[in-house]
Amino acid sequence: MEHLSNEPGREICNCGALRRATRHVSLMYDRLLADSGLTSGQYSILREIRRRDRAAPTLGELAQAMVMDRTALTHTLKPLERDGLVALKLDVDDKRVRRVHATAKGVKKHEAAHALWRKAQQKFTQSIGQDEAAALRALLRVVATSDLGAAQ
Repeated sequence: MEHLSNEPGREICNCGALRRATRHVSLMYDRLLADSGLTSGQYSILREIRRRDRAAPTLGELAQAMVMDRTALTHTLKPLERDGLVALKLDVDDKRVRRVHATAKGVKKHEAAHALWRKAQQKFTQSIGQDEAAALRALLRVVATSDLGAAQ
């Protein structure tokens, strides 16, 4: 069994390393976003909806963009919908499809949280370095879009 050089007894596991790093970074973002009332996950969902401007995503499109299954996405959307930050509306052309819209309240909440998110971005970049942060984002894009046999 292979071990990390400075951590005896800990396996080299890509999944474990990614999970630990993700939790560590998410906790920092959550702490810095706390005053907005949003978690980092909720902020990311609002950002993705707003990024699409007037072309509100379907639940499936949003789940795919967030790399989430629809059930997890629906669970995460419930508090946002309850708080009036997003609305699920039937598609005008296909009544079987629901689209996720940011409400005016959701847009305002996202804009208020954006300054806190920028502080989290700056803290992360200062902690690991600008070049390293850019390289990490590039590597994570490769990981997120790679074919890991998910369809098997």
